[in-house]
Amino acid sequence: MSEGALSMSMGQLGPRLREARTRAGLSLRATARALGVSPSFVSQMENGKSQPSVATLYSLAQLLGVSVDELFAAEAGAGQGDVTSAAEQESVETGESVSGDGAPRTARSDFGSPVNAFPRQANGRVSVTRPGERARLEMNTGVVWERLATNTGPDFDFMEIVYPPHSSSTTDGTMLQHAGYEFGYLLEGELEITAGFDVFTIKAGEAMGMDSSLPHLLTNRGDIPARGIWFVAHPR
Repeated sequence: MSEGALSMSMGQLGPRLREARTRAGLSLRATARALGVSPSFVSQMENGKSQPSVATLYSLAQLLGVSVDELFAAEAGAGQGDVTSAAEQESVETGESVSGDGAPRTARSDFGSPVNAFPRQANGRVSVTRPGERARLEMNTGVVWERLATNTGPDFDFMEIVYPPHSSSTTDGTMLQHAGYEFGYLLEGELEITAGFDVFTIKAGEAMGMDSSLPHLLTNRGDIPARGIWFVAHPR
């Protein structure tokens, strides 16, 4: 199936994916883990808010025990409202919180590296994303990552991050570490960054670079959101 055909059918595909997943007895989290993506992305596919690549769609079909043709030929299942309700119910079963659009929030510690946060797509020479149409991941701490480019491949992520007032990377202060490097430029607010034994604060207009293998934690101790542009390099 071509990317164009996939795009035209996304409105009907989401509910059918959810119906097939339910029949297979898989939770959002289990499905996401098997695909190597976030639970939020699976929920967004089922709500018609994110479009899977052809490769992801075939992987989903194989995981759920259906053919791609079945997914596009079957009658649509539950409506948009039913999908959101199911996501909310599943969040209770899995212990995930739910964001305002019904997509389950995830804990930052659930995925070791940011390379697992968003689905990997084929490289293209040009990538354009627009507000309201970007892949978005909301953590259970309230922190939001939004992908700014889709053609970064497996080696990089280019995203906007938002830390609400008094939020942190993890709910319990656990330090994080993963291979690679990350570089950030803060647009608004302030962020306290703990990297190994060093603790420093960057303000709007300031930037940082960090070896991500250092145990690290980002915290907004202020009363206004901290918003920045982040570039994360993943080693092969």
